[in-house]
Amino acid sequence: MKIIFFITFILPFFLPVTTLCQSRASWPVRSQNGMVTSSDAIASKVGADILKQGGNAVDAAVAVALTLAVTWPAAGNLGGGGFMLIRKADGTTTVIDYRETAPAKANKNMYVDEKGNLISNASTVGYGAIGVPGTIAGLALALQKYGTMKWQDIIEPARKLAEEGFVPSYFILESIQRNKDLLKQFPESRRIFLKNGENYHEGEVFKQPELAGTLLRLKSIGPREFYEGKTAKLIADDMKKNNGLITPDDLKNYKAVERQPVTGTYRGYEIISMPPPSSGGTLLIQMLNVLEQFPVSAMGQNSSEKYHLLIEIMRRAYADRAVYFGDPDFVNVPVTKLMSKQYAIQIGKSISKTISTPSSSIVAGKYFTPEPHHTTHFSIVDKMGNAVSNTYTLNDEYGSGVTVAGAGFLLNNEMDDFTAKVGVANKFGLIHGNANAIASNKRPLSSMTPTIILKDGKLFLVIGTEGGSTIITQTLQVILNILDHGMNIQEAVNAPRIHHQWMPDMVEFEPHGLSKDVLNALKRKGHKLKIDPDYLYPGDVEAIMIDLKTGIKLGASDPRNPNALSTGY
Repeated sequence: MKIIFFITFILPFFLPVTTLCQSRASWPVRSQNGMVTSSDAIASKVGADILKQGGNAVDAAVAVALTLAVTWPAAGNLGGGGFMLIRKADGTTTVIDYRETAPAKANKNMYVDEKGNLISNASTVGYGAIGVPGTIAGLALALQKYGTMKWQDIIEPARKLAEEGFVPSYFILESIQRNKDLLKQFPESRRIFLKNGENYHEGEVFKQPELAGTLLRLKSIGPREFYEGKTAKLIADDMKKNNGLITPDDLKNYKAVERQPVTGTYRGYEIISMPPPSSGGTLLIQMLNVLEQFPVSAMGQNSSEKYHLLIEIMRRAYADRAVYFGDPDFVNVPVTKLMSKQYAIQIGKSISKTISTPSSSIVAGKYFTPEPHHTTHFSIVDKMGNAVSNTYTLNDEYGSGVTVAGAGFLLNNEMDDFTAKVGVANKFGLIHGNANAIASNKRPLSSMTPTIILKDGKLFLVIGTEGGSTIITQTLQVILNILDHGMNIQEAVNAPRIHHQWMPDMVEFEPHGLSKDVLNALKRKGHKLKIDPDYLYPGDVEAIMIDLKTGIKLGASDPRNPNALSTGY
């Protein structure tokens, strides 16, 4: 703080006011020891406190995830699932896959009527949309194998916050109001989050006694209580009462699994990212492989030439996503071929510099023989150099809208990430194929892309974001801003971003993100463009970069989320 105070009073003598303001907005948070970046300031502080107590990055990650379940109800969760990418200081890497699974009673045609038409909202709202939650199992596995602290100590900050309450920011209160039509459909959600229709006001303390009780049981008995104890019974009873599919056996049989991350290279950097059942890491590396063939830096960060190239690459990658991806325990995903440099060369050759390619003409995997919206992300690096990149989700904001009676936490609507009907888009406009068809105990396809980047074998970047189908393209563009355009981490996160996902054939961009000249140039090439005020609302990149010369950790939270915070110690 002393350094910041000094700069505040010295710099105005040397810089114009406008330059000073721009510079301040682009300064990352600095720390010699550890760094936590997350979607919520309270959770970031909890994680930093764990690091100060001597915990490692995994200890802090579990504490942050549990805290977000209290302070970030739109996406932080006990009733959802996700992925944790871990890189230990000795170079060991692993993935904890705690993605939700389909209940045993689920089947391929559960969301279509007798005429073959999709049943409105069946896969997105209410008890029929809920997958078996994986968060507690995943956090417990990570802590058991790679943490250093006790589960009881890690869970206590979250339990205390639920019991004593916290003051929600305007940002959180606004999100609750934006989703009140969903929440008021379910008595427990209406009672807890909408105060039975009275609503919370700015400055008011929000207490969650039922959630505190759940966290106390988990603290006292252990994480399996969620799947075999009173909490499991509360979930199963609520399901049975409301015609849900999840049974006691579904909960008892759930297991988080370890997987090997996917890896690739880009201009001398090593990329480590998420394997299936997420499409994120594979598509990120595929797109970087194509971009490596082009002089991205020379094109300029905001040029129409670069945006045209990005759009063409994105549409081809998402076409592959629609056809080939699913749970690797059920289908063969051709990861190696999709990430091969040779495949990327063929994709690059198919891109015209002057004309857009209609998405209707894109054929997935043409060059080889074939073999969802509200998440939250956090990144952590400890003083030893251990790193965690974690993304987890309820899918939509507030998931299915269902709060478990007597347990105080929301449940996901992750079943919408399966293929409800081949060729028909889901909530995010994504089209899925048979590889992602619903089957009992199967994990739905994801876009989550927690990623770690190395330079010469040394930790360089830890990154990820929320944002449904835009997660992969957001992560890609921030990486390009750093590696190709030389931005510091905060500048890279702040910069405008675009998105294209093959279908619908539309380029989405955030307000004020593209200049009129660039828009006109893209239109002349044949691109269809859509300004969407809400496009990047869920965009919330949380990233940490390491200064390779000094070892200083540089944290950057996304200004698109005013609640987010990077905290060092």
